[in-house]
Amino acid sequence: MKRLFGTFGVRRLANTELTPEFASKIAASYGTLVKGKVAVGGDTRTSTEMIKHAVISGLLSSGCDVIDLGALPTPALQFAVRNYYDGGIMITASHNPPKYNGIKLMDSYGIGTPDDMELKIEDMFFDSAPDRVPWNKIGKVEKDEGILDEYIQNVVDRVDAEAIKQAKLKVIVDCGSGAACFTTPYLLRKLGCEVLTMNCQPDGFFPGRDPEPTEPNLKELIEVVKATGSDIGVAHDGDADRTICIDENGNFVFGDKSFALVEKYMLKENNGGLIVTTVATSSAIYDIANEYNGEVTATKVGDLIVARELKDKDGLFGGEENGGLIFPDFVYGRDAALSTAKIIEIIAKTGKPLSKLIEELPVYYSEKMKIECPDELKQEVMQKIAEETREFEVDTTDGVKIFKEEGWVIIRPSGTEPIFRCFAEAKTKEEATKMAEWGISLISKYLK
Repeated sequence: MKRLFGTFGVRRLANTELTPEFASKIAASYGTLVKGKVAVGGDTRTSTEMIKHAVISGLLSSGCDVIDLGALPTPALQFAVRNYYDGGIMITASHNPPKYNGIKLMDSYGIGTPDDMELKIEDMFFDSAPDRVPWNKIGKVEKDEGILDEYIQNVVDRVDAEAIKQAKLKVIVDCGSGAACFTTPYLLRKLGCEVLTMNCQPDGFFPGRDPEPTEPNLKELIEVVKATGSDIGVAHDGDADRTICIDENGNFVFGDKSFALVEKYMLKENNGGLIVTTVATSSAIYDIANEYNGEVTATKVGDLIVARELKDKDGLFGGEENGGLIFPDFVYGRDAALSTAKIIEIIAKTGKPLSKLIEELPVYYSEKMKIECPDELKQEVMQKIAEETREFEVDTTDGVKIFKEEGWVIIRPSGTEPIFRCFAEAKTKEEATKMAEWGISLISKYLK
């Protein structure tokens, strides 16, 4: 069982648990295995510079050369690693509150490190020691200040930029003061959109809203979209690997809807293909695949798991229900910039508003809830829930996914926070809410 790593990397309270010493030793352990050129970047959090310098020190001490990419989105760093470097480390806590930070480790493809590598790193961290090279073998630090422009241009090249320009769309962008501040507004202007920005000044205190792009956190964006008559609102999380949309009427579009929309057009453009997603994603993904000559593979929750499956199976497209879409011919990870550009392209080329495009998708209703649970209790609670729900049809790929006549509910411990997540889907909103509440009640029962 892993002792450090969660779904993707390590997340802790900054400078309480995730200290410079902690970060440096993880980086040195990783560097001991990589022994090459490692790209390092981070999001806009107040603790990122501190942790990044510690990570760089650890890498140098193990003999790695470091390319400091500065502040940028996680997918931009993954793009750089895949094309130029032997590994990568991103300093980010993604959607977590400001007091957290994290370390995402990547392999040479820009995919989160596999389990066997993480276990070796943990062994060095806890039980042995990373390599510390002699004084004349210590690595060097360089900077690459052109990677963001290259990343943005590559996104532009992957969509019909002329069609988007001709559509003259008005877009409101809410970067949440995170890493998307350096990419999405510039990308959309380059595509010829009229762009209005909110929370697009980088700020590690996230003064405008919480980094997670949930509906309650996007109330201001919703009001601005309606007030300005914009075609779409776009919001991102802290490290800009997720995209959430607001339609032209101010309606919040759940991530599984935008996933289904892009899936539909990717399958149509490519005459079918393999779609990879997680067990927590909407049944609409399967319905669309059946209609457009696609095939679906479901994995455990975690974008790095989806990404690795896409690579191994030569998949066309993948993603999660949270607005994280993966285009494996570009980046082996969730990519907010290309997701945004692709959704904008679909609106431009079809001539249909986003609300209409969403209406044309299979109809399911979802409910997402969460409840606090100490990490040390998660396994025991999960085992008891699994025992109690044996009478139902269940899928235990990740947590417990329970199928009932009215729909399904998945109960799983978070890999990044001390919480349980409970997602439900049904044919009516009332049934989805009822199933999610039932799932939460099962967790609560065993927390007492």
